[in-house]
Amino acid sequence: MTEQTSVFSLDDRSMEQIERKFREKQHIAQARIGGLFEIFREELTAEETWALKFLYAYMPLNDLADYDGPLFLSHVRRTLDIRKRVPWGKRVPDHLFLHFVLPYRVNSENIEDCRGILYDELAARTANLSMAEAILETNYWCHEKAVYIGSDLRTISPLTMMRTARGRCGEESTLAVAALRSLGIPARQCYTPRWAHCDDNHAWVEAWADGQWYFIGACEPEPRLNLGWFSPPARRAMLINTRVPANYPGPEDITLAHEWYTEINLLDGYAPARTITVVVKDGNGRPVDGAHVQFQLYNMAELTPIAALPTNERGEASFKTGFGDLVIRAVHAGGWGEEKITVADGERFEIVLNRTKQEEGTADFDMVPPPERGDDASDPVSGKEMERHNGRIEEGTKIRKSFEETFADEAQATDLARILGLQPERVWDVLRKARGNSREMAAFLQERSHEYGEWPLRLLESLNEKDLADTFRETLDDHLIASLSQRRDYPEDTFVRYILCPRVQYEMIGPYKRFFQGEFTDAESALFRANPPALVSRLDKEWEIREDLSHLQGKATPLGTFRLKKGDRTSFAIMFVAICRSIGIPARLHPSERKPQYMADSGWKDAVFENGSGRQPERKDSGKLLLLRDTETAAEAPAASYSENVTIARLENGNYKTLIYPHGKSDMYDEPFEVEQGSYRMTSGIRLKDGTALVRFTYFTVSAGELTQVPLTFRQAPLHLPVLGSVDRRSTFTLPDGGDKTLGELAGTNGAIIAWIEPEREPSKHLIREIRELAEALTASGAPVILAVGDDKSTATFDLSSYPGLPADTIIVRDSGFASLRSFMSDFPGNEAGFPHVFVLDGQDQIRYKESGYKLGTGKEALQVFCGVWQQQTDRSEAK
Repeated sequence: MTEQTSVFSLDDRSMEQIERKFREKQHIAQARIGGLFEIFREELTAEETWALKFLYAYMPLNDLADYDGPLFLSHVRRTLDIRKRVPWGKRVPDHLFLHFVLPYRVNSENIEDCRGILYDELAARTANLSMAEAILETNYWCHEKAVYIGSDLRTISPLTMMRTARGRCGEESTLAVAALRSLGIPARQCYTPRWAHCDDNHAWVEAWADGQWYFIGACEPEPRLNLGWFSPPARRAMLINTRVPANYPGPEDITLAHEWYTEINLLDGYAPARTITVVVKDGNGRPVDGAHVQFQLYNMAELTPIAALPTNERGEASFKTGFGDLVIRAVHAGGWGEEKITVADGERFEIVLNRTKQEEGTADFDMVPPPERGDDASDPVSGKEMERHNGRIEEGTKIRKSFEETFADEAQATDLARILGLQPERVWDVLRKARGNSREMAAFLQERSHEYGEWPLRLLESLNEKDLADTFRETLDDHLIASLSQRRDYPEDTFVRYILCPRVQYEMIGPYKRFFQGEFTDAESALFRANPPALVSRLDKEWEIREDLSHLQGKATPLGTFRLKKGDRTSFAIMFVAICRSIGIPARLHPSERKPQYMADSGWKDAVFENGSGRQPERKDSGKLLLLRDTETAAEAPAASYSENVTIARLENGNYKTLIYPHGKSDMYDEPFEVEQGSYRMTSGIRLKDGTALVRFTYFTVSAGELTQVPLTFRQAPLHLPVLGSVDRRSTFTLPDGGDKTLGELAGTNGAIIAWIEPEREPSKHLIREIRELAEALTASGAPVILAVGDDKSTATFDLSSYPGLPADTIIVRDSGFASLRSFMSDFPGNEAGFPHVFVLDGQDQIRYKESGYKLGTGKEALQVFCGVWQQQTDRSEAK
């Protein structure tokens, strides 16, 4: 029998493993040994010691680079103290406490000492509740603090989320997990890496109460646990997982047991699943050990690996997934094989490594998602429960909006601009984006604009929108003053974008320019400016690139990577760019390749690092790629949009690497763009209404110094215009001014697009965003757009002005008691898919399209159907 210690019920094997990894992290972080490990000289309890060692043992490389020991000690002490205070503290098993309460990190957010802050916010209002009730109450609190908005890939911290009062789903769930853990409740962020039935992904939260895990939609409360608008989509998922920063033993299915973290598969709790086994063989039929197997899903016009696993000695890699289609790609020793599979067809699939050269021509195939599935049997929420819940939602919205009213307004921005001699609209744009940090931005402008003129404003304008919410004066002063000392003779645009701007990729911005200026002598800086490869050589010899220590690639700050003297390749590249900008060398990451570059001889040069090996890799020259419009099917083809329905990927070491071309770029045919020579695959795709993707691969080669012209073609999808029912034109809606109008008066004689929305929820926000993006096309089509809100959603906090940029013929109306919606839907309110409910009507009051719930692309589908119906009606009229 294995002996156990009283500290966290750790057995000898676990303690030895933690101790070994802890010592390894001490060795890895030798350059920061004092800042990180000095805390172990303090008087610590056995619990504090082992909690700290546990955190350090599995700490990602960027945290070793960026944070100091006192932060982690404060976190541990507060967490252990909270465990003693909360009534369920002793009921949470040690293994859940270590893996799902103790961790300080949820996602890739900036780490702040916030556990005590969150506990102080929530302790009193959850003190007399059960664990399950406390989870629900915490989510109501999260709703008071923040609401959904789409944004870039950088994950802001819980405190920044509270300061801005909004964030994307990955940030909402980060806040909710941090809040639950602050109460000693085990919690984890879970997500589907990519949906199978539509584009994009989603993250939510699982929390543990008295022996069971439950799910909630973060910042989007429901009256009960295990309810959420994402339930129907989740039942069509191919993977739902979470990452645990430890050697976690389960009991959940383990997808990947990495040395430094564990990926666990939660799909069984949401959707039907099957474990498939891929057997990889060489050309002689022998199993291949150590092949790299990717399980790829079509999403956003690329094949994205939702899991990547090595084969064992039998050539096998097993993966639990949903009953849809996948593309399996296996790579080993320069060869590869690829097959599209349907999971429902079997449990065992074979891949032969029979390719060493890229295919030619085009290849078409369908990617079919798992089928829609009905609602799980559960008791419906009572009217009384829902009434109480709606009251809480309204109350929370009022609290949040009251906080938002403390942000700087346009009048204050105008007054500030007048005092400083700046353009009011530019100042207001910055303060508006800064939201809860607007007064910090205003103070910076007030302090520095008198001395530096327009440059402080130019600095703020160079930042991403999120940066304005969590960047403070110390950092801004550093980049303003240190950059202006490097102004030199560069064109203004070059100076602003590639020297003044502190943002490189998605790292946290901090002060670093004056530090780097002080690390090199004037002579060294002058040498590096005259000969940037000398800086490349210096860093290459003295810094170490480590790609094996963390899944959080490219998240360390430049200063942290410099002080640790090691980092992953992306963090290393960010550090190089930051050093260059600090000493007056324009630098960037290449827009699509993300490689570090410096400006020399009025052009961009690659900075090539070989981690001290002294080997110079073969440099790949570039060619030009021009995409050609398909004139034969131009009328039927969709408008090309990068990362929406088309992407381009280069073949590297047997795998295709998607170019990070500007997201959403639609002028795809205007001019050639520069790419490295090599073999390429262009992926184009069209989504059908049932979620099936019609995919086309186009293979081509780009040669150095040459122009390659490639037709961009899409598969043709038939447009179905069925009659799905009819409606009563006499249905009545209430206008914003309190008057009434019938559906017939609103829709007119040519039909309309009508959608019932739930303004506070993410699915409706996605639809509104799509309608705004399609405003020009919708206006040109002549389609009236009717947005209907129910009584319980059209509350005192519902603000029409929060929807700027809608099509010209848009009207927002109220549907009392959902009377009109009931005439459209026989199963309302039992339709579990939920809001939004979108319909297209023709001129004869017939329903020609309907879609409910979360599905990206609904706006485009509705527009396409409306235009098709209008053309059909026009053709009939002309034929008479």
